[in-house]
Amino acid sequence: MSTAPTPATPRPSVIQLAIKEKGALYAAYISAFSDGGVFVPTTREYRLGDDVYVLLTLPDDTQRYPVAGKVAWITPPRASGNRTQGVGIRFPKDEKMEHLKTRIEQILGAAIASERSTQTI
Repeated sequence: MSTAPTPATPRPSVIQLAIKEKGALYAAYISAFSDGGVFVPTTREYRLGDDVYVLLTLPDDTQRYPVAGKVAWITPPRASGNRTQGVGIRFPKDEKMEHLKTRIEQILGAAIASERSTQTI
């Protein structure tokens, strides 16, 4: 008697996101998430709660920040307001992500309180 192999847990997808300008960082950063997060433009389909591994590069910073986050926001194709299709990745609650959140907020400075629209909320 043979048994079917058990399906493996899918590995998180890996996305490289290089944000080169402060304005693009402002549009992508999700300050509404208590631990921070980032919007990733993508046409790939995700579900809320999916694990995603993002290699994030910030403006004027050569370091790549690895983020093992979860999909917490989805902008579907043809969303209202000409919003870009993609997903919002919530940063996990840990010391490294706290450092990343602080770094992003330092780069954005006073712009973080702006009323300009972003890719998310």
